[in-house]
Amino acid sequence: MVISAKMSKLGTETAFDVLARAAALSEGGMDVINLGIGQPDFPTPNNIVQAGIQALKDGHHGYTASNGIPALREAVAADIYKYRNVEVSPGNIMIMPGGKVTMSFAIEMFGEKGAEILYPNPGFPIYESMIRYSGATPVPIALLEENGFSFDADHVLSLITEKTRLIILNTPANPTGGVVEQAELAKLANGLKNFPHVYILSDEIYSRMTYDGLEHCSLLSFPEICDRLIVLDGWSKTYAMTGWRLGWGLWPEHLIPYVNRLCVNYHSCVNAAAQYAGIAALTGDQSPVDEMMAAFNERRLLIHDRLNQMAGVSCIMPKGAFYAFANIKETGLTSKKMQDQLLENEGVATIAGTSFGADGEGYIRFSYANSLDNINRAMDRMDALTRKLLG
Repeated sequence: MVISAKMSKLGTETAFDVLARAAALSEGGMDVINLGIGQPDFPTPNNIVQAGIQALKDGHHGYTASNGIPALREAVAADIYKYRNVEVSPGNIMIMPGGKVTMSFAIEMFGEKGAEILYPNPGFPIYESMIRYSGATPVPIALLEENGFSFDADHVLSLITEKTRLIILNTPANPTGGVVEQAELAKLANGLKNFPHVYILSDEIYSRMTYDGLEHCSLLSFPEICDRLIVLDGWSKTYAMTGWRLGWGLWPEHLIPYVNRLCVNYHSCVNAAAQYAGIAALTGDQSPVDEMMAAFNERRLLIHDRLNQMAGVSCIMPKGAFYAFANIKETGLTSKKMQDQLLENEGVATIAGTSFGADGEGYIRFSYANSLDNINRAMDRMDALTRKLLG
């Protein structure tokens, strides 16, 4: 059997590997607390579920347009105006089977041998995986703890060469919970005027998930780059719809024909009933989102407090998403060893920082998408481990 050499360049998402290991240990009788997987632990709100059921009852069982049903694209455009205060055309919106497809299409569109693509490190692992798969060279943008896991606009601009095709940004961020301030985004957008050959992919999947009164600043706020800006968002995190596989991308008009062609070749269209559920999510009662975020905030404060009370551990306050990225360097363990000991010895599933790039060494990602009781129990177990390690 001969398999294409490029398959060796394709990475994976360690969270799913840890989830499988945690499930196996649980089936074997271990009490495992999962703080690894990045999905809300809340059910999809009932009005959304009922809309999906009704769509099936109404006979929406067939293909739709490759870019999504018009009513959903119009609802997305209205949502963008509501939460980002920017008017966009529904014709520039592409409905996708999840967020990864927008990401992959953008990377595939600009990535090839000889090209460079900038991406956040530590960052969502599929960025680097898909860049390498495309043949392009991945160029990391270091996100440092001392900067709140934000980036320095001048540093990003200094990384751009004539080979740079695409810059990937993510705020609020996975795995760090970091948020880039508006002033830094504005500085970057202004600097990018000097590099008209560079496109930008803004991953804003956690756009509704910010804390302490902080408002999400979208790169759509900067018209000087909108003609080469791709925005990624969706329903998975905000509406607890990870399994529905529903996302959207906003693309410059001149790229739409290429995206449509990729859709037809890869997935034809998005599940019809899910699209009707997506309309209900955007246009219906938003109180379930507010309730979920209130719960996440309570958990955020708890896990931050507990981590900072542990020997050899520190953690800055997450500003967005539902992740805490804890510094474990003083424990003497690598990220991978800490991840494995927590899971195999203590029954706590977490993700090693190195799963998100080389700059994640010395950190562990915790998803606080779990109950307060489970978070407390997990922190008790980790506290016991760190005390053993440090005597």
